[in-house]
Amino acid sequence: MTAGLQERLGHRFRDPGLLEHALTHRSAADPRRRMLDSNERLEFLGDRVLGLCMAEWLAERFPQEREGDLGKRLATLCSQEVIAPIAERMGLAAALRVPPSEGRTGLRARATVLADALEAVLGALYLDGGLEVARAVVRREWAEAMAMDAKPPVSAKNRLQEWTLGRGLGLPEYAMLSTSGPSHAPVFVVQVTAAGRSAEGMGESKRAAEQAAAEAWLSGIST
Repeated sequence: MTAGLQERLGHRFRDPGLLEHALTHRSAADPRRRMLDSNERLEFLGDRVLGLCMAEWLAERFPQEREGDLGKRLATLCSQEVIAPIAERMGLAAALRVPPSEGRTGLRARATVLADALEAVLGALYLDGGLEVARAVVRREWAEAMAMDAKPPVSAKNRLQEWTLGRGLGLPEYAMLSTSGPSHAPVFVVQVTAAGRSAEGMGESKRAAEQAAAEAWLSGIST
């Protein structure tokens, strides 16, 4: 399984164990080892590797843009909503190590799991081959997403905030309504209240739920 993934990555690992580690979801980790054999530490590293590679690329690609606009692009390109589909296209879902019971629940298809796994793979690439190897994968796999938006994107939360502040209505308020599901596959429900009206959103992370709530609120206005 990892041989095909290494071919897709364009890198033959000197330490194949690093890639195996990157593909080990916490549900398959060993509690006797404090679950340090899961991909969480590599995901932590890979998140920073992706951010550096992307910031470097954006500064190169958009030399006339100010820091604020570059930041908006960076946030979008490094978001779960962008990373998860890339991970799916790369075949990471099939390569992930999860217990059989979790495999049947669709854990591999969860956006948070896929995004974390791809960041972990980038962390493993960095440790095994250096920044150049990780950069090559980022520029190849994110090329379509990079070319997609001519203008800096604005998230639903930012659009809602701009709408309310532009009308002197203050900042939207977000409240967590509930959290359910196992620790490795939570479901968050968040409510946003703005201009006397509320809307709810659901997501696999608090941030995703807040974005969904803001999008739901915005869908109820005409302008």
